Amino acid sequence: GAAMLRWLGSLLCLWALRIPAGTGAAAPGLDVASYRERVRAMFYHAYEHYLESAFPYDELRPLTCDGQDTWGSFSLTLIDALDTLLILGNVSEFQRVVSVLQEGVDFDIDVNASVFETNIRVVGGLLSAHLLSKKAGVEVEVGWPCSGPLLRMAEEAARKLLPAFQTPTGMPYGTVNLLHGVNPGETPVTCTAGIGTFIVEFATLSHLTGDPVFEDVARKALKALWKNRSDIGLVGNHIDVITAKWVAQDAGIGAGVDSYFEYLVKGAILLQDKELMSMFLEYNKAIKNYTKFDDWYLWVQMYKGTVSMPVFQSLEAYWPGLQSLIGDVDNAMRTFLNYYTVWKQFGGLPEFYNIPQGYTVDKREGYPLRPELIESAMYLYRATRDPTLLELGRDAVESIEKISKVECGFATIKDLRDHRLDNRMESFFLAETVKYLYLLFDPDNFIHNDGSVFDVVITPYGECVLNAGGYVFNTEAHPIDPAALHCCRKRKEEQWEVEDLMREFYSLKKNKKFTLKRASDHGEGERAKDPEDAPSEKGGEKRNFKKSSHSLLSCPSQSFNSKLAVLGQVFLDNT
Repeated sequence: GAAMLRWLGSLLCLWALRIPAGTGAAAPGLDVASYRERVRAMFYHAYEHYLESAFPYDELRPLTCDGQDTWGSFSLTLIDALDTLLILGNVSEFQRVVSVLQEGVDFDIDVNASVFETNIRVVGGLLSAHLLSKKAGVEVEVGWPCSGPLLRMAEEAARKLLPAFQTPTGMPYGTVNLLHGVNPGETPVTCTAGIGTFIVEFATLSHLTGDPVFEDVARKALKALWKNRSDIGLVGNHIDVITAKWVAQDAGIGAGVDSYFEYLVKGAILLQDKELMSMFLEYNKAIKNYTKFDDWYLWVQMYKGTVSMPVFQSLEAYWPGLQSLIGDVDNAMRTFLNYYTVWKQFGGLPEFYNIPQGYTVDKREGYPLRPELIESAMYLYRATRDPTLLELGRDAVESIEKISKVECGFATIKDLRDHRLDNRMESFFLAETVKYLYLLFDPDNFIHNDGSVFDVVITPYGECVLNAGGYVFNTEAHPIDPAALHCCRKRKEEQWEVEDLMREFYSLKKNKKFTLKRASDHGEGERAKDPEDAPSEKGGEKRNFKKSSHSLLSCPSQSFNSKLAVLGQVFLDNT
């Protein structure tokens, strides 16, 4: 009874804390709904001009109203903006773009492409759109989410990147030719982020397609960086992927390193992988010890720990969001507030900011409409509901509209001091900046789902829960549904896994056959006939917890190891 009362009490607390959607209750005087609509209008102003003036090129040039190829030749802005369309609720345009991409995008082209950028923007964008396509009303294949045209495109793009990983260290080259593989004269020097930013996309691909090669190369690259950290626990900025010698020895959390740390945390969450998380926590200690001063982070020499640049880079602004993901909210907020003061000083974040002098760094005065500070605000607002975070969102909308809006879209700010513009609109503006702004102002978006609603999909491998929330954003803000990684396991393999594990656990004598009895109607033994083995007419349905909760809780699509974590107690009690 007391436990029940405590549970009800905590529910009431949560309910009392819940911010009503679309009201200004979260921040007095700030009309969340009207900012949400302004962000929506921002998206369409940029998106429609891209379609009108730049498609099928990669990016819009907003000052001349034309297009250019930048990172390859894949209509990049369209792929990058696809899941944002669904987050804004536009299913018809999502469906149209999916068919345009299927017809029009070809990766068999003689183009030198960045391995890193192609992964985060193209592979990430296609995977996210693939996993969201049923929600967007696309007619999906029978085997979805374990098959589908967007998944095949993502796999094709990722295969084009695999030759880059064929090095003595397993760390990839930075550039690959999509037709011929790695060029003979290719530089072996790659930045740390360009080596450690694959696990989210590649592990998702491996889990969905059943081909382990992607996750394997991503893990090998992560571990190679870990193995080559300095004695004081830091990694530098650029390394030679053939010899594993550090070429640029600056250690920090910003450009060239940033998303390596991000992917250790997000990979750990996505894959429930303790090893990745413990790597990050070790780095986190070294970063606090050597680079953190007064809630700012500086650049230091990776072997000695001496300060090399007392500079804040706008790319570092993702860090408070990452800290909030590991629950370090107080430190995250303090650093966020430092970065926000810089934003208020300039109406944007300059690429580099000299901390002691409190001003921009020569030749680095621009703001290309980057998302990182807004991304951190979104995470921290989910964690704290602090209205200051909505104020950053407001400031961002006002600044971007005032300074960078032009007739044909939004232009990169070349210099925050005099507001000169550059003829470029990076694809991340629609993939990330607008998406994080919208999610900051839209507390009831499906992306923020807390697990109270979900879909159940029947796959060839059994029942599978999707769209329950807990999305993991890749570093280009493409959300991956972690539950989808459990949808495509083949049950036959699981049976062998069971027998092996049982032998390990109880060192059974060979002549004793171990079987799990079916426990009444609820917990199913691995050998019991599972309901999902029966043919089902229903392709998928909306469900709430009450109906048939036992079959959901038995997690038929999870590997045995995961089940053991939940059901292990049952076996141990029987011994």
